[in-house]
Amino acid sequence: MAQQEDQFKRVISHAKEYGYIFQSSEIYDGLSAVYDYAQNGVELKKNIRDYWWRSMVQMHENIVGLDASILMHPTTWKASGHVDAFNDPLIDNKDSKKRYRADVLIEDYCAKIEAKINKEIAKASKRFGEAFDKEQYVATNPRVVGYQEKINTIVSRMARALEQENLADIKLLIEELEIADPLTGSKNWTDVKQFNLMFGTQLGASAENSMKVYLRPETAQGIFVNFLNVQKTGRMKIPFGIAQTGKAFRNEIVARQFIFRMREFEQMEMQFFVKPGTQKQWYEHWKETRLQWHLSLGLGQDNYRFHDHDKLAHYADAAADIEFRFPFGFKELEGIHSRTDFDLKAHEEYSGKKLHYYDYEENKSYSPYVVETSIGLDRMFLAVFSNSLVEEALENNTTRTVLKLPAVLAPTKAAILPLVKKDGLPEIAREIVEDLKWDFPVFYDEKDAVGKRYRRQDAAGTPFCITVDHDTLEDQTVTIRHRDSMKQERVLISDLKEIIKKEADVKNWLMKI
Repeated sequence: MAQQEDQFKRVISHAKEYGYIFQSSEIYDGLSAVYDYAQNGVELKKNIRDYWWRSMVQMHENIVGLDASILMHPTTWKASGHVDAFNDPLIDNKDSKKRYRADVLIEDYCAKIEAKINKEIAKASKRFGEAFDKEQYVATNPRVVGYQEKINTIVSRMARALEQENLADIKLLIEELEIADPLTGSKNWTDVKQFNLMFGTQLGASAENSMKVYLRPETAQGIFVNFLNVQKTGRMKIPFGIAQTGKAFRNEIVARQFIFRMREFEQMEMQFFVKPGTQKQWYEHWKETRLQWHLSLGLGQDNYRFHDHDKLAHYADAAADIEFRFPFGFKELEGIHSRTDFDLKAHEEYSGKKLHYYDYEENKSYSPYVVETSIGLDRMFLAVFSNSLVEEALENNTTRTVLKLPAVLAPTKAAILPLVKKDGLPEIAREIVEDLKWDFPVFYDEKDAVGKRYRRQDAAGTPFCITVDHDTLEDQTVTIRHRDSMKQERVLISDLKEIIKKEADVKNWLMKI
């Protein structure tokens, strides 16, 4: 656990040092759980969003995009159930006066048990070498089996208590597990209480005539209230999807873990409308499709796993998370939900408008079922960034810090470096910049020795460094250095565009799906 914490602190420090993430309002001591994306961070975030959008919308004839407003009529949130039931179970420690999410305390306890499992697996893997069968070991080793059974029992009981809103049993479970306040070690807990996460505000010219509205806690409802508009104007036929990216807001009392959980965050989601009775097969389809999208980025298959929900939301008949191995353990990255026809029927009831689809093949109208894929853009950013940051040992007994971002997502694709600041080399380097910038984000750097510049670009995540030297004056060739392998090769200036495109082009990455 201490190693995980050290790794996570390193990720946060690197993100700030190299212009990816800043604390919001830092000169005023910051604002808790709110962050700004810096010059490199905003480009990485945009590239992740574009990669998702192109794969989801551009590559599917039956999926279109939408950008719904953040402020919506308040009845929207009554119909969706958020006003009455969008809560987190919170518990206070009487001695430390700190507040925690009760379910997170229990999940963290389970994570410690899971760390013991991973430790046992690591020891066994080292002992047996290539002959080690992980699946068989996990299934048969008494100690590992015992650990896993304990986790399953705890999670199942917590899910059941949350589903039944049995908050007393949640507190009892925390006491039975002897879970202590992480800061003080105190086990003196209050009762568990529900806390609504909606951000409310007033809309109107005066207090007397104002209307209470909410900053949206999710983006999905903007799609549902526009279902008929999109279906009719786009002549969409079932099955079809509506995709959207945008900000959402939640009054997180216990925000934690850097940009993993924030009060203001961005979602990338798609609602897929299907014929009733087909939702299960589409649910399985989108589970596999979304996993393949993640795997296309090359972050490692072992870093992903499915987690099927024990407790289903009131609107769902199936739900699963794609979990990612963050520095602090496996956590939810993307959710896939079979939402049934709850949302459209609820908005029908509250609005009085018929939200049906007329199926000409079957000559009848019906309320479509919905399969949802929803991924947190900020979580995706953290997954990519944390997985890419590595410390490498080199042959000369030194180390280098390198941010091995997938080239398709890297904020800057190439750095152009004149060997010295004289003899016409900067001028040629500038010409290369002017040519390449029409196709790729590039960076000009002439400060310090070229080795230092290489290391700086490695740490910033730039896939290529292009060095202009005196030979360039003679033969129009440059040295291109590959970030990951540190391989250097001599190439013609005229070939640079094609070399970079081969590594960074979206098409080449999406073709892996």
